[in-house]
Amino acid sequence: MCMGSFSYCKESCTLSSFCSRWLRPSTNKGRTPIANRRAGVFVMKKNMFIAVVLSVLVLVGASFLQELLYPSASSSHSAAEHTLSAVPEETRTQSAHGGAADTQETTQPAAHPSGQVLVFPESETEERVERTYVVRTPLVQVTFTNRGGDILSYQLREHYAAQRREYVEMVEQARPDHRAFSLALGDEYAPNVNALFQVKQEIGARGVHSIGFYRSVATQHADGTRTPFVLAKRYVFYPDNYMFELHVSLSADVLEEREDSRQGAKVRAVAETNAGPATTVLARANGFDFGTASYTLRTPPEIGPERNAADKYEFRTFMVGAGGKAKTYALKGDGREQVDTPVSWASVSGKYFALIVLPNDADSLKRLVLSAPQAETAVQHHIAFVRRAVAQPAVADVYRVYIGPCAEQYLSAYNVASRNPYGLERTYIDAVAVSGGILYPLEVLLKWLLRLFYTLIPNWGVAIILVTIAIKVLFFPLTKRSFIAMQKMQELQPHMQRIQERYKGNTQKIHEEMAKLYREAQYNPLSGCLPTLVQMPIIFAMYRLFNNYFEFRGAMFIPYWIPDLSLADSVWTLPFALPVTQWTQMRMLPVLYVVSQIMFSKLTQVPHTEQQKTSMTIMTYVMPLFFFFFFYDAPSGLLVYWTAMNGVTLVQQLVMKRTANKNKT
Repeated sequence: MCMGSFSYCKESCTLSSFCSRWLRPSTNKGRTPIANRRAGVFVMKKNMFIAVVLSVLVLVGASFLQELLYPSASSSHSAAEHTLSAVPEETRTQSAHGGAADTQETTQPAAHPSGQVLVFPESETEERVERTYVVRTPLVQVTFTNRGGDILSYQLREHYAAQRREYVEMVEQARPDHRAFSLALGDEYAPNVNALFQVKQEIGARGVHSIGFYRSVATQHADGTRTPFVLAKRYVFYPDNYMFELHVSLSADVLEEREDSRQGAKVRAVAETNAGPATTVLARANGFDFGTASYTLRTPPEIGPERNAADKYEFRTFMVGAGGKAKTYALKGDGREQVDTPVSWASVSGKYFALIVLPNDADSLKRLVLSAPQAETAVQHHIAFVRRAVAQPAVADVYRVYIGPCAEQYLSAYNVASRNPYGLERTYIDAVAVSGGILYPLEVLLKWLLRLFYTLIPNWGVAIILVTIAIKVLFFPLTKRSFIAMQKMQELQPHMQRIQERYKGNTQKIHEEMAKLYREAQYNPLSGCLPTLVQMPIIFAMYRLFNNYFEFRGAMFIPYWIPDLSLADSVWTLPFALPVTQWTQMRMLPVLYVVSQIMFSKLTQVPHTEQQKTSMTIMTYVMPLFFFFFFYDAPSGLLVYWTAMNGVTLVQQLVMKRTANKNKT
């Protein structure tokens, strides 16, 4: 992860000697000089290929180690703005969300996968026009449609899309057959309810928003009779909170017409069949079983913000919490995972944002279905909550949904009842924002250091550099020990070369003489590498933190060069894409990183023979160039850290080298 540390370790651990045995051109006394040169060229080419393969294996090994260590898996707000508005969409043309709205609700019976026949009765007061409704709080702006009572758009008002002054959109790839929090009567294979709903809006005390969607539905029997019931969805939003409540109910009720004096319009409201005038019920519903399930609730096809599928630093991950423990599911391609055990919550999360659903009654769910199907243009990630069938005349469930930053400072509020308006405690949904692994305590310490330096100088880029300097100063005794070991290795290098020449072809004898040399010189070959290995956990923890830390999103370091530490830097936008790489941005940080790495490698290079020249050239130039291409689009926060690490280590090496030279003279 840190090329500086890797290069330093290679010098101290005699990696150069190892490479020289692989990469030096072989000679054969039985050949002519020309044949020897040809053989040498052939061997050099072959060894160059081996070196490249070994370099790739190093990268793969580093990725595996990272996966082993991290298994896959701010400001106050005013409550002044609370608006709720309805915007009619009278036009019946193709809408922005896809699909043309029907000019008239169908009353024809529709076949259902369960074998039952569902109808959506029509009356004079039923809504016939698709409309959108917007709920705004200080934190979110949510757009609903009365078609299905679903969410079309969910925007975070305090966070902007990358390089655009637009709110982050958390509902991606919505379409007529799958909108956000759409409902299907039946299991996960049943079609979503796409009928128009009646709407009721309220703004209660303390700025609490409520918007409800109600629809009459009926099950038609073989004898022509119908059993009506009411399908209802109600969303409740609290100000200054990223979590909302979704109430889903099926009831053996009917809708009655009444006057709403506040809005001056007739609305349809829920009324019990035995509570006053109501539509005639031919047969009261005594249960809800549509193919072994009552209904299925679906999250959006994909969570936002919109991302480039080629971005290897962005991701989507499923996580399910149950019994105080969390399990990560990494689905790819057409992946599908079914969870049949009761769950406390389920989430889809990305690098910086998350969607988490907490059912009020975990036992009411028949199963949970995690899906990552491959769409035409992108991979989707969504969850289906399949509700058990019931024999009672009513179903009433509550889901609490968090859509917002994937950061502990927000999610941990739902572990303490006094910190959230729902009285939730010990939900442990903050596990979504925790990287996990054995190095998590180090991440906590590094976060504390970052915040400490940020309070002194409110610039996260400066904080990264200061933390890097602090870590290098803390580990300077180990760095000095490695330097002394490297100096000792340089002193022994001529003796080692003589041993290799004297006992050429006798590997066992070479090892024996080398061990004898080490004993006489009181030198341990691992003494230079062990101090660096001790620092590796810190390096891995810093890599993980600087790649995912939420505070870096949108954080400026240097104006006009590094405006966002979570994105790659850019100094010039090309009017075309470069061949092969398809780059359209010229970046400076990768260049600075490569230059610092090459300088570091040159400074710490031990004396080598002509036979070792190829291996040294590969380690000094080829590996940094390889990483240049590999990390060209890396977040600038990462490259600031790596470059600062190389720079500080370079300064330490120069100081120690100068001190050593003075002591010699």
